[in-house]
Amino acid sequence: MSWGALYAQLGGVNKHSTSLGKIWLSVLFIFRITILVLAAESVWGDEQADFTCNTQQPGCKNVCYDHFFPVSHIRLWCLQLIFVSTPALLVAMHVTYRKRGVKKDLMAARGDKANEGDLESLKRRRLPITGPLWWTYTSSLFFRLIFEAGFMYALYFLYDGFHMPRLVKCEQWPCPNKVDCFISRPTEKTVFTIFMVGSSSICIVLNVAELGYLIVKALMRCSARMARKKHAYTHPENASKDKAYLQNKKNEMLLSSSTDSSTGKAV
Repeated sequence: MSWGALYAQLGGVNKHSTSLGKIWLSVLFIFRITILVLAAESVWGDEQADFTCNTQQPGCKNVCYDHFFPVSHIRLWCLQLIFVSTPALLVAMHVTYRKRGVKKDLMAARGDKANEGDLESLKRRRLPITGPLWWTYTSSLFFRLIFEAGFMYALYFLYDGFHMPRLVKCEQWPCPNKVDCFISRPTEKTVFTIFMVGSSSICIVLNVAELGYLIVKALMRCSARMARKKHAYTHPENASKDKAYLQNKKNEMLLSSSTDSSTGKAV
């Protein structure tokens, strides 16, 4: 598969995301995809060839390997990265749809006067995460968290933890009895497994932090909007009260001046 094509797609989403989203994308490609492509594939490349059992019974080794390695770590991590990256592509499609609508409005308003500069600035414009885009972005974060946690649990459930044992005992048919099987380079595989799980945990923390940040920002916008509405609702009443107060003071001043003048005339 082409990880470069995936990076190009996610890179387009990256400029519309928050700072935490940019950090998440860097962790995803540097500490997960790069390690998976450059190192992990070579570590697990000999897992079936060097899986040795102390028996010559035909089919016993294959059955034992399938029992202890139902899904390869590499393929499971590849599926995890694909599923985790898919929600970000939904954000990319939403951004493309929004920009296409703005482009149609621009072409309808200006016609042939819409030059290439306007279209290029539209492509480079960063859309704020508000309105429908906020719902799409937060939904993508939610599904991303579900996929991350689900694959981590699947890895823990399939291999009974994140530690790779040196020796496993197999008694599956057609093995004649309990057979000892040995896994190649178990310590190195344990280190890489813990590293990948740790990177996935960091991505989960970043996704939770970004989700909380977006929710807090949305609540702040709602409170500010409500405050503006309240101020707009109460402002005419306050203005009328101030105007009535000034009018009363003016009437009192006029009344006192007329009273003084009438008193002077009487004297």
